Amino acid sequence: MAIGHFNISNLEGFHGIYNAAKNLSAFGGLNMPVIIGLSEGEENFVGREEAVSLICTIRERDNYPIFLNADHHASFESVKKCIDAGFDSVIIDGAKLDFNENVRITKQCVDYAKSVSSTTLVEAEFGYIGSGSNIKETVPEGAGILTKPEEAKKFVELTGIDMLAPSVGSIHGLVKSGQPHINDGLVAEIKKITGIPLVLHGGSGLRDEDFTKAIEAGISIIHISTEIRLVYDEALKKSLADNPNETTPYKILQPAVEAIEKVVFERLKLFNGMKY
Repeated sequence: MAIGHFNISNLEGFHGIYNAAKNLSAFGGLNMPVIIGLSEGEENFVGREEAVSLICTIRERDNYPIFLNADHHASFESVKKCIDAGFDSVIIDGAKLDFNENVRITKQCVDYAKSVSSTTLVEAEFGYIGSGSNIKETVPEGAGILTKPEEAKKFVELTGIDMLAPSVGSIHGLVKSGQPHINDGLVAEIKKITGIPLVLHGGSGLRDEDFTKAIEAGISIIHISTEIRLVYDEALKKSLADNPNETTPYKILQPAVEAIEKVVFERLKLFNGMKY
């Protein structure tokens, strides 16, 4: 199995994701862990401390394994703020930097996290897979360059990270021209040589078999964002068109919550190897 990581920008997204996790857990008789992600832009909109309070409240109230991740933060300063606020994990994204600079800033984040918390996990991206949860015409220049296992091993040893997001064939966002696919053999090589949990970014748009093969090869967490944004956008537009005189926000937004819940439910079911 792999844990699903889903980004939010608002309460509708959160409730759709959490409802899906709870409903699937009811089917399986086991609480399925789920991770809520906030990119820097999403964090600025939702609120850093507000997000921490939301996740902690739900986790304590329901005794549910739900966690908060600072997704794709580009500086030590932004990572530090999330660690100090109480995020469960952080991602320092130095994928666009050269090797030495990526190592430097990543190790700085790891050292700080370990100095203030025994539980905060630090993830880093090594190998560029593009950026932005949006729709792209083609694969961005420089993206899709696969991570080399030996270099990944060196990077892990020099930084001390807890989790690694390698480039193994996926692309952030959705690509109109061509469909990315996962090199599961490369996943297995990197997993074996690094010995730490691997995270798959750019999950939106991949085929089901890409996910299952990646999980079998050693992927522990899978990120989904663009899929959620698309169904939210479509459901909200339809709701507004179908109810032009409605002014109550929660009535207008409920279809968007349900659309997100449906997508997340199916993804979690796939990630957990559930057939029903």
